[in-house]
Amino acid sequence: MPYYVYITSNAAGTVLYTGITADLLYRAFQHRNKLVRGFTSRYNATRLVYFEEYEYVLDAIAREKKIKAGSRRRKLELIKAMNPHWRDLYEDLLRGEVADEEVDRRE
Repeated sequence: MPYYVYITSNAAGTVLYTGITADLLYRAFQHRNKLVRGFTSRYNATRLVYFEEYEYVLDAIAREKKIKAGSRRRKLELIKAMNPHWRDLYEDLLRGEVADEEVDRRE
């Protein structure tokens, strides 16, 4: 089972949220539709702008912690490398249009 580390943002790109999940499509759906109360619904960080896939949950947890501990600038660099136009990747996932090289951007 794959595990995902992801970043969501608001439409203006001023708010970033980093999380982890085993079901990226469903988790992005939850954020998009504000189904879970919390940071993302409060600050409208509903757009999936970045993600990475991991085979092992402990690797995903370690990566999530590293991203969260990093600077905002570093998070913006990660997003720009994978998603330079800040598209909402949820729609791409629904259509199966996310290429393998986009998924694996780990350092």
